[in-house]
Amino acid sequence: MKKKKPHLSFWQIWNMSFGFLGIQFGFALQNANVSRILQNFGADVEHLSWFWLAAPITGLIVQPIIGHYSDRTWNKLGRRKPYFLVGAILASLALIFMPNSAVLAGFLPAMFIGAGMLMIMDASINIAMEPFRALVADMLPADQRTLGFSVQTFLIGLGAVGGSWLPYILAEWVGIAKVAPPGQVPDNVIFSFYIGGVVFLSAIIWTVVKTKEYPPEEYAQYNGTSLDEEESGGLLDIFKDFAKMPKTMMQLGLVQFFSWFALFSMWVFSTPAIAQHIYGTAVTDTSSELYNDAGNWVGVMFGVYNAVAAAFALFLPAIAKWTSRKMTHAISLTAGGLGLVSIYFFSDPYWLILSMVGVGIAWASILAMPYAILAGSIPPGKMGIYMGIFNFFIVAPQIVNGVVGGPIVKRVYDSYAIYAIVVAGILMFIAAASVMFVKDDDDEEVVSSKS
Repeated sequence: MKKKKPHLSFWQIWNMSFGFLGIQFGFALQNANVSRILQNFGADVEHLSWFWLAAPITGLIVQPIIGHYSDRTWNKLGRRKPYFLVGAILASLALIFMPNSAVLAGFLPAMFIGAGMLMIMDASINIAMEPFRALVADMLPADQRTLGFSVQTFLIGLGAVGGSWLPYILAEWVGIAKVAPPGQVPDNVIFSFYIGGVVFLSAIIWTVVKTKEYPPEEYAQYNGTSLDEEESGGLLDIFKDFAKMPKTMMQLGLVQFFSWFALFSMWVFSTPAIAQHIYGTAVTDTSSELYNDAGNWVGVMFGVYNAVAAAFALFLPAIAKWTSRKMTHAISLTAGGLGLVSIYFFSDPYWLILSMVGVGIAWASILAMPYAILAGSIPPGKMGIYMGIFNFFIVAPQIVNGVVGGPIVKRVYDSYAIYAIVVAGILMFIAAASVMFVKDDDDEEVVSSKS
């Protein structure tokens, strides 16, 4: 007979999730600036999505492995916390080196070194990020999981606002150079990545110091499992667990595919799309002040959608309680689709802020609701591995998009990247429809306990 997990205070949940602020600070710098960095190093718009493949492929490999071993790790530092710390150290170093990839241009073209740094950075971010999802499920009872993932989403939004806006702030408010000679990265971007490395590591250390995980014996009592069961099994069990994944995970996989295909298009093609469609500059004119203005404004836009996500995340538990988790997610994804499609119809950069409101609503839900729905269907002793396997449904659409997205933009859209953004909006609508067919076991448990 398993014991009921105790309710945690808001500030315990806050401290437990605080490391995500640093993770998303670094992730936002990556999302808003890697395309322009690679273009500074010589990549063209057709090949951008191919270089971005480094990130999802790395996540596909790393997250299930980290989830598997974090399920079986018990030491003085904790169960999930050792992975936070190692990932944070590696990611911080990668953030510092990424915009300086040109220093090794004597060995390989700078854009290939940059792509390698992107792979290392994303692997490190995944090492730090994956156990955070499992930690919430480990520590919280079913009726607090939506709150837990919503607090994570709020902190993700705060971190992402800082990371997205920082290059713009350093250029426009501090006066650091925003233009560099061809083949070099502007100073405002370089210094932003340095600051990102410090923020990333500091936030993770806060969670490591402030959060105490349940010891093995207590964890086993709360989850009705034995320690032998928790520690058994080798690395090959990942494939067995994949074959036995819960039905809810498979259903959510379709929703995730359309959602993350759309997000990947937005991250990869927003800078060239906005530069062409709004600022009227050529996609090859990457060293001009106008193009860099567009790149900085994309950072502002991304900061806005993350700020909206941070605020909207606070309302997710109430909306889910009033409707359901599935309905909340469907409404949010619809708002994201409207936001992406609307970009095509605007000519003033400031109107794009309105577009980002819709994207922010969707982003808040994407970061919280699928995990809240999934957690109730996963065996407690498999929380880490299944959260890692669930990442497959995030990275697979990004890999598909990475392979075909660039050639489609080049040959079908005649290098006019705005059409990739419009199609992304349509895929958000499809994801919204798909979520209504998902079975939410955790929601049913909460309803049953109230009756």
